[in-house]
Amino acid sequence: MKKWILLCLILTLTTLAIAQTKPKPYQEWTEKEVNKLLDNSPWSKTQTETDTSEMFFRPDGMGANGPVTSEQRAAGGANNQAISINYRVRLLTARPIREALARKVLLAQKTENPDLANRLANFVEANSSTNYIVVTVDYDTKDARYRNIPSQAFAAAVLATLKSNTYLDRNDGKRVFLIDYRPPSSDNLGAKFVFPRYVDEKPFLTPEFSQMRFYSQISSKVKLDVRFKVADMQYNGNLEY
Repeated sequence: MKKWILLCLILTLTTLAIAQTKPKPYQEWTEKEVNKLLDNSPWSKTQTETDTSEMFFRPDGMGANGPVTSEQRAAGGANNQAISINYRVRLLTARPIREALARKVLLAQKTENPDLANRLANFVEANSSTNYIVVTVDYDTKDARYRNIPSQAFAAAVLATLKSNTYLDRNDGKRVFLIDYRPPSSDNLGAKFVFPRYVDEKPFLTPEFSQMRFYSQISSKVKLDVRFKVADMQYNGNLEY
C-alpha cells in the first residue's frame, strides 16, 4: 500500500511539473513577453555597437557671440552622448520567433481582426524549417542619423560578396555558408540570411551540440557575431532553430 501511495504521489508531481513548464499560447503573451522573446531569448540575440566619440562636450571654437555652446553643437548635428545601434539577430525558422512576431502584430491592432489573426496563424504554422535555416537581422537606434550605417550596409550587400564571410557554425567547428540573401523589405522582418538545414543528409543542429554561432561581415562598418545555446532552444519538446 505504501508503494502504491508513493507511486501516485510521484505521478501527481510529474503531472504538475509538466503542466507548469508548458508555455501558454502566444495569443496570451504580453507586450513585455513578446519583446523579451524577440530581443534576448534562446532564439534571438541583440548585438549592441556604441559610438562614444562625442560622448563629452568639446567646444568647436568661437562664434560671433563667444564660445560655441553644446546646444549649438547639437543643433548642428553633434551628439554630446554615447549613441548605440542595436542589431536584433533572430532565428525566423524557430517557431517561438514566428509566434512572437505574430503576437506583436496582433497587439498593435486597436480592434480584433479575425482575418488577420488567421493569416498570422498560417505564418506561425508555416513549415519553413523543412530545408532551410533563416536568420533575420533588424536594427534600431535612438538617433535617426545613425540608421544610415546599417541601412546602407544591408541595402548594398549581395549574395556574391556575403557568401564567403557569412556562415553558421557549431561548437565542433562545422560550418554551413550562406546560400541566399534578401535585403530588408516592407515586411519589417529585417534582412534575411538563408542557410541549408541539412549537411550530409543530417540536420545541422541536434541536441548533442552545445552552441551555434551566426557570423557575417556585412560591410567594413557592420560585423555580426552572436551565439545561441542549444540546450536552451527546446520548445514544446522540439529543438527549434
